[in-house]
This record gives sequence, structure tokens and C-alpha cells, in this order.
Amino acid sequence: MIATRETVSAAPAAQGPQETFVLNLGPQHPAAHGVLRVLMTMEGEWIQRAEPVIGYIHRMHEKMGENRTWAKFLPNTSRIDYLSAMHYTHAFVGAVERAMKIEVPLRAEYARVITSELNRISSHMVWWGALLLDLGGFTPILYAFDDREKILDLLEGLCGARLTYCYYRFGGLYNDVDDEFLRGTRDFVQHLRPRLKMYRDLVTDNVILRKRLTNIGPIDAEMCRRYGATGPVIRGAGVPYDVRRMEPYSVYPRLDFKVPMYPECDSMARYLVRMDEMEQSLRIIEQALDQIPTGPFLAPKVPRVLRLPAGDYSYAVEAARGRFMVRIVSDGKEIPYRVRLRAPSFSNLSLYEEASRGMILPDALAMMGSLDLVIPDIDR
Repeated sequence: MIATRETVSAAPAAQGPQETFVLNLGPQHPAAHGVLRVLMTMEGEWIQRAEPVIGYIHRMHEKMGENRTWAKFLPNTSRIDYLSAMHYTHAFVGAVERAMKIEVPLRAEYARVITSELNRISSHMVWWGALLLDLGGFTPILYAFDDREKILDLLEGLCGARLTYCYYRFGGLYNDVDDEFLRGTRDFVQHLRPRLKMYRDLVTDNVILRKRLTNIGPIDAEMCRRYGATGPVIRGAGVPYDVRRMEPYSVYPRLDFKVPMYPECDSMARYLVRMDEMEQSLRIIEQALDQIPTGPFLAPKVPRVLRLPAGDYSYAVEAARGRFMVRIVSDGKEIPYRVRLRAPSFSNLSLYEEASRGMILPDALAMMGSLDLVIPDIDR
């Protein structure tokens, strides 16, 4: 029987009086994927309330952005969501470039798209392997990390880092993409396509996974609207909202790709959105490789010391977990007056208390895995 809010009220009554108790999930529980604590009020196996307790690794990124120069805050952005570092750096440099009216060379924009989509795939692979590990399957994470390692090798050769990248610069890139990287990326695209088919045969079409995720953790479009959930969570609720389409940036308008969307609103829908997104990322990368022009990779005459015009500026990107937006306020000095970060994981976690009410604990953990939370993204 599928756990629903109707069955939870009926089940304890049918079995006699149940004792209510509080269960601590975390703050170091393996299913929490970081230092997250969830206070679960249980009645037998049924969840009455699941209250996330955050702040265990809060690092005050926004405040740090207000006491150092624009350039010195740049490495911080890749530490917010370490699995989606390219997207977060892109949002910050995009906000500064918008304020300074810096025109980024076309070659740099295509390189940003290629590296961002590689980062999206590597992030989804960590989610895929970790979700299945939570559900009791060990083998898939070995395949996922084997393929992810190829992406990390490509990005390490380009910028010297394997996780917390700081490759983008105001006006372009740290260095140019070379032929070895472009060749290796093409090879990776050809390698991953049949592997994604194997992922489907091995896992996605497996009846055990389908029964663990189908009709589990319903999150509809109205709930997403109330809590501000974005990314695969809202696209798994039947809403085709993607920043790359709704608020176009970089060279995404020049590229042809679909926005995966499923109307079922359950954990399986969110799973399928991410699996389809990896295929679409390969499609985007391939087009960008075909279209990338020659030319400079950094805008000329970008000031070494930046003083943004006084004003309020923002820039949003479609990160691996949803809409990430940087809002900066400048008073004309070398240091930002205000920095605000709109992180998708915070909104996606906020709906967990309502969505998990009336579920049994194993299903609630499966739903948490389908949200793809990164705790440092919540504890900014």
C-alpha cells in the first residue's frame, strides 16, 4: 500500500493506540548528504512532522562578500554548491559584467556553456549514485563515479581543479580552451551516450526502483510555487520552468535543446527529469563544440581593480539543482555594499516538512534523495 496522508490517519487507529516519539535524522546521518538534522515526530512508522534543522555548517558567504573586493569573493562562489561550482561562478561574474557593461567574447561564452553542462552532468551523476545507494543499491554509484571521473579529468586539465572550480573571470575565462580539451570533450560525449542507455537498462527500468519511487513523495506545482522550488523539482511537477529558456543568458538562445518535464509530481518524475537532462546536456555540448568560434577568450581592458557603478544588479542561471541568482548592491566602491545569494537547495528543502507528512520513514528518505540536496548550498 502506498503511504498517503489519508492512510496515515487510518492506520494507527486500526492497529490500536500508538506511541508518539521524536527521531533524530542526523546531523550526521548518511542519508542526509551533509550536516543536516531532521527532527521527525513519529507515530509508529508514520511521520507526523519532519522539521529540518539547518545552520550546522553556515559559513556567512554573503557577509564575506561584503568585506572583500569583487575579485577576492570569486573563489567563494564555488564553495556554496560544490557540485555545481561552474554555474555559481557564472552567476557572480555575470552580475558584475552586467553592472560594468562588459561584453564577453563569444568564444568565452561558448566555453562557459560547455564547462557548465559538463558540471551539470557530473553533479547529476553524484545524485544518481547517492540516491541508489540510499535505496540499497551499491553497484550504480561505481558506474556513476567511473564516468564522472572523465569529466573531472577534462576540467582539471583546463583549470587545475576537480571540484571547486574558479575558471571564469570578469569578461571571460582564466585561460583558453585548447584542442586537447575540445577533443576530449567530444570523445566523452560519444562515450556517455551508450552508457546512459545502459543506466536505463540497469536501473531506470528496474521494477524495484520503479516501485520505490513511483507515487512516492507527491510535490505538485502549487507546492513548488508556495515554497519557491525550482529545477528538476518543479519540472517533475509538470512545469517546464528553466532559466536557460525563461531568462536566457550566455549563448543558450543559439542552441537547440528540450526542457525535460514530467507531470506525475512524484519521486520517479524528478528522477526521470535528471536522467533526461544529462542527455540534453550532451546535446548542448555537441552543438557548442560545433559552433565555438576562434578569437579572444577575455574581454580587453577589464580594470584590474573594479569599482561597479552604484546600483542594484542581479543575474540568474540554471544550476544543477535549480535557479541560482546573485544580487549585488554597489555604492561605487571596491567592495560590494550587499551580496545576496538565492540558492535552490534552500527552497527545495523548505517543502520537505509539508511533503513528508503522513509518509513512512523509508519513503520519506527516498523523497529526500529525489530532491538532490547539497547542504552547504542551504547553509550559505
